[in-house]
Parts: sequence; structure tokens; C-alpha cells
Amino acid sequence: MRASTERILTTHVGSLPRSQEVIDLLFAQDRGEKYNEEQFEEVMRNAVEEAVKSQSEAGIDIPSDGEMSKISYATYVRRRLTGLEYNSRPPIPKDVEDFPEYRAWWIARALGRMLRPSESFQRLPDAPLTAYRRPTCKEAITVKDLKPLEQDIAHLKAALSKRNVAEGFVNSVSPGTIAVFLPNEYYSSHEAFLEALANAMRQEYEAIVSSGLLLQVDCPDLAMGRHTRYRDLSDEEFLNYVELHVEALNHALVNLPPDRVRLHVCWGNYEGPHVNDIDFRKILPIVLKARPMALLVEGANPRHEHEWEVWTKVKLPDDKILVPGVIASSINYVEHPQVVAQRIVRYAQAVGRERVIAGSDCGFGPFAGFGLVYPGLCWMKFRALSEGARIASEQLWGRSFSASSGVYGAA
Repeated sequence: MRASTERILTTHVGSLPRSQEVIDLLFAQDRGEKYNEEQFEEVMRNAVEEAVKSQSEAGIDIPSDGEMSKISYATYVRRRLTGLEYNSRPPIPKDVEDFPEYRAWWIARALGRMLRPSESFQRLPDAPLTAYRRPTCKEAITVKDLKPLEQDIAHLKAALSKRNVAEGFVNSVSPGTIAVFLPNEYYSSHEAFLEALANAMRQEYEAIVSSGLLLQVDCPDLAMGRHTRYRDLSDEEFLNYVELHVEALNHALVNLPPDRVRLHVCWGNYEGPHVNDIDFRKILPIVLKARPMALLVEGANPRHEHEWEVWTKVKLPDDKILVPGVIASSINYVEHPQVVAQRIVRYAQAVGRERVIAGSDCGFGPFAGFGLVYPGLCWMKFRALSEGARIASEQLWGRSFSASSGVYGAA
């Protein structure tokens, strides 16, 4: 895994906006409708190539495939694992559920219209969330089909080979996140469900690393799980589940070198009050037990930006790299590069410049066709990220850096 040994490197959490052609094919596939598989393959290959090109031109050092072939960051596993059937609706976060008026306004805005006065207190359908069907575990979990993964890997490696990019990563959902968001009606206990998921997902994780790409495991279960599935527990009870989920993840990653794996933890990539988010300090000691070398965590949104101060009191383990979010993924403000630089420098002064890579709070397209940031602004944010990293590098290394073909290097 690359580190910021000469300058602050840039990356992001993974998912990116998809074209309408990609979205239409993904929904046709997800609904079991007929579609041309050869066309699907070609469209996804071209989409990944364009995504890598755009990332490179925006100055992203460590890009992804944008999760182009996935209907969502978690439910994509239905096509890769056995035992999962559609029959449940996605949960609404507690901080949204607690404010009925806001909830109705939030859903109506997502539907692209303003609320009428008579609807102010009405419980509208959970659209657009209902567009994304949630699987339930009905039978034993095993690996069903790794071909979609093999195609994802091939597409990203081909796209990377056409760019001056040394490293790329592939997202994969964690066992704990699957267990939090997909109901279990088959296994006798949560622990048994976790173990089955860890054993099955291990094959995906190992295939990604064996390909030469970095693996990123997405773990919103370790934070967002507190105000979704575990909303009725105490913090102490929730932390017991966090321990179980980290143990399951480590079990799944046991054969992999930590320096080829990244871990992303977040409180949910949606614009909401977030007043129920668990304090980062409470989960951090357990999160640091996870095997992955790189830790990606939110640091740009108004609810969590202050938590950079945690690193002035908690020592980042010597074998870890920190990838804080320095651009937000749920608002359309484009951060000023100076703001980005200030955020980077704070982290670098706390843990060391070589141990910081500049990232984003979360993905820009965790659900295909539904993103809070206008697609064109996503790339503007990435350019602000790159420019902010250049400014921070000049401050931290005491020498100038200049932009060149979208990627900055030593002048």
C-alpha cells in the first residue's frame, strides 16, 4: 500500500455517479428482467474506464472502479452468495425517523417535488429507498458466483493500465454490514450468521488482493449500525456487537497481509440530523483491532469534523495509516482547497504527514441512480481535494509542488 512519503496522496471511499445507461442495466438485472449480457459487460467496462480516467484527471492518486456494476454497496452480494431472497424494506435511520416532518420532507425532496401543506405530517412511502430491494437470509450462505467479481477486477485493471496510476482499490462489503442490513431468518444466532458470512466473503476478499489490487472493506455497521438496527440498545450493548463484527472481519481477512487492505467506517451517507451518531471515541479502540492497515473515517461533515482532535489524544498504531474525509459526500458545496488543506494539516500534525492520505467522507454513489451530490460537482470536489493536498504538502514538506496533467508532483 502506498503511503504519503513524498507528498500527501489522494483517494476516496469508492462509489461514484453512474450514467443512466449503467443505472438502467443495473435495475433490469436486479429485477430479473431480460437484458443483453454482452451489452452489460461492454457498458460496465466502458464505465469503469471513464471513471478511472476522470479520477486520474482530477488528481486522485488511488482510484477505484466507482462500484459501477453494483446496484448498491451492500445488496450486490445477492448475486454472489446463496441463501438471499428479496422480501424486506430498507430501514430508516433513527435520526430521520425521530422527526416525522423532516422525514416526509426528506423523502419528498428525494422524489423531486415539494411537499404540499396537507402532507407535512404524512408518512410518505419510503421512496426512493423502496427502489432498492433488501435481501433476507432464507437459506445457508455460501459462494454462488464469483464471475461478477472477476469482471470487476478485469475492468479496473484494464482501466488502470491506460493511466499513469500505480495503485487501485476494489470495494467489498464487510460481513458485519451484511448482517446489520440484511435480516437473518435462517441461522439460529447472530454469531452463526456472521460466521457464515465471513467464511463466504473471505473468497471475495482474497481474490481481490490476489489480483494485485487493494481491498477496501466497507464497515458502516461499526458506526451507523448504532442508529439503525441497534437503535434500541445502549452504547455499551452496541459496542459488544462491534467487537463481534470486528472479530468476524478479522476471521475473514486472516490470510491477507494488512498492508493490502483498507477499512471504511461511517455513520451513514445521507443528509440528516445525525444527532444519534455514536461518538467516534467510543468505537475507536475496537475499530483499531481490525486487521486492515488503512482506516478511512469521516472528517469533513459538520457532525464529525471536530473528531480530528481524537488523534491528539489517541496514538495511531505504528502499523496503521489514516485516511480522513476532507471533502463531504452529502452536500453540494465544493470545498475551497484552503479548507481541504487545513483539514489535512491538522491530521498530519496529529499523526505524522507520512501516515495521512487525503480522502472523502463516503462514496458519491452508494446506491445506483441516487446520490446527494450532483455528478458534475463530484469531480469539482475531487479537484479541490487534489489542490488542497498540494497546498498541504507544500506546508508540510516546506517545498513547492506543481500541477501536471491533473496529478501534482515535485516541482
